[in-house]
Amino acid sequence: MACTSCSHDTHDKQLSPRYKKALWIALGLNLAMFVIEIMAGINSGSVSLLSDSLDFFGDSANYVISLIVLPMALSYRAKASLLKGATMGGFGLFILATTLYRLWYGEVPSHSEMSIVGVLALLANLSALWVLYHFRDGDSNMKSVWLCSRNDAIGNVAVIGAGIAVYFTSSKYPDLIVAFILASLALSASFTIIKQALGELGDLSTSP
Repeated sequence: MACTSCSHDTHDKQLSPRYKKALWIALGLNLAMFVIEIMAGINSGSVSLLSDSLDFFGDSANYVISLIVLPMALSYRAKASLLKGATMGGFGLFILATTLYRLWYGEVPSHSEMSIVGVLALLANLSALWVLYHFRDGDSNMKSVWLCSRNDAIGNVAVIGAGIAVYFTSSKYPDLIVAFILASLALSASFTIIKQALGELGDLSTSP
């Protein structure tokens, strides 16, 4: 049986002006970093930066959907989470395919751009995590927002590390390894979100 008080608490958080403000801040940060990273990824030849830029784009879409469904019933929020989970999974598969392609045809990326942009991206994601921390628990919609931001912060640290490794090894493989890790994180988060959303829809269908 679902916890009624927990459900009410989650709904109150969903409708909180603080949560809405946090989503808008996170949306602005992610859109800005998407533009910066995709340009830097193309210019530097880094597949991990390109992968991370797609994460920022996916997160921006995630925040927009979350803002739209905030006042709606749990069934609509859960269905939105299914869409977001499927989108994250699609991004993960795209990153994986791109990584495999660059494994054979890629060149050594620019380590300096990887590290500098990685630091900027990390600062942006840490800011988003800070404003979203209070809302990390809740239904699948809230959890998807938190997981996206958390995964991006982890990915940023990995990109910075890859840039340092590329500098010392003059090899493309650290970049490819990080891209593979980012793909795995996206697929894992996709599975978690979809599983919880399906559970919420199942509980609603069986409740009186």
